[in-house]
Amino acid sequence: MKHLLKMLDLSTEEITKILDLADQLKYELKNNIPHRHLEGKTLGMIFQKSSTRTRVSFETGMYQLGGHPLFLSSKDLQIGRGEPVQDTARVLSRYLSGIMIRTFAQQEVDDLAKYGSIPIINGLTDFAHPCQVLADLMTIREYKNKLDGLKFCFVGDGNNMANSLTVGCLKTGMSVSLACPEGYHPPKEILDFAKGYGDKFEIVSDPVKAAENADVIYTDVWASMGQEGEAEKRRKAFAGYQVNDAVMAAARPDAIVQHCLPAHREEEITEKVFEAHANEIFDEAENRLHAQKAVMVLLMK
Repeated sequence: MKHLLKMLDLSTEEITKILDLADQLKYELKNNIPHRHLEGKTLGMIFQKSSTRTRVSFETGMYQLGGHPLFLSSKDLQIGRGEPVQDTARVLSRYLSGIMIRTFAQQEVDDLAKYGSIPIINGLTDFAHPCQVLADLMTIREYKNKLDGLKFCFVGDGNNMANSLTVGCLKTGMSVSLACPEGYHPPKEILDFAKGYGDKFEIVSDPVKAAENADVIYTDVWASMGQEGEAEKRRKAFAGYQVNDAVMAAARPDAIVQHCLPAHREEEITEKVFEAHANEIFDEAENRLHAQKAVMVLLMK
C-alpha cells in the first residue's frame, strides 16, 4: 500500500491490517501509552472542501503520532490559482512526508499520486471517501465483533459514501443492500465491481425492503457539499428515503445505525432514531481519528 486513494485499491488483507492497527492505537491512546511513530514527519493537508471532522482528526492524529500537520487551504496554494496539480505534487514532495487532500475531483487525487513521490491520502472526493469507511468498518467490528457475514443497508444517495461503503463492506465479507431512488444509483464502476459478488449485493427502491434483517443501517445527507443548488430537487427525489421507525422495525433488533455526519435531522434520519443510536454514531466519528492514524503510520513510518 503506497497511497490511500479509494477503497477499490485496497485488498481485504490491507483493510484488516489498517483496522487491527487502528484498534491498537486506540487502546494505546486510551491507556496513555505513547505511540510517536511519525517523529520528524510532516503532513500537508490540502482543503478545497471545508471540513470539521477531517481537519480536526488528521491534525490531532498527526500531533499524537509525533509529527507536524500543515493546514493548506486552496486560497493558500498556487493550485488554487491555476498551477497544474502535477507541479504542485512535485514541489510538495520535496518538502513533506505525505499529503492528505479533500477536494472535488478524484482525478486530482490520482494525479497527486502519479506525479508526486510521497504517500497521498484521499480525505474525500466526489467519488470516494475511504477514510470515513475505514472508521465505519472499525466501528461495526467494535459493536458486532466481526464483519464477515453481516448485512449492511445504506439508505439514500448513491454518492461517494455509498460507493466506498459498497466496496469496503463487500471486501470484508458483508452483504450490501442499497436503497436509492432512480437516477441516484452509484456509478457504473461501482456497480460492475459489485456484480462480482453476486447475490451479496442489491439495489432496491424500498428502504424498508433494503433494511430487512440488516445488522447495520447507514444514511447520509441528501445534498452533499457542492450540491446546494440541487437541494429542493433532491428533497423531492429522496422523500421516503428516511431512516425512521419503519426502517428500523425491518432491521434486526440489535441493528446499529451509522451516519458520516453532519446530519440533517428529520430529513435523511429522524431525531428519534438519531438520538437512540447517538453512541454508535459518535463512536464512529471518533474512530476517524484512530483509523486515519493507522493509515498515516502504515504509509509514512
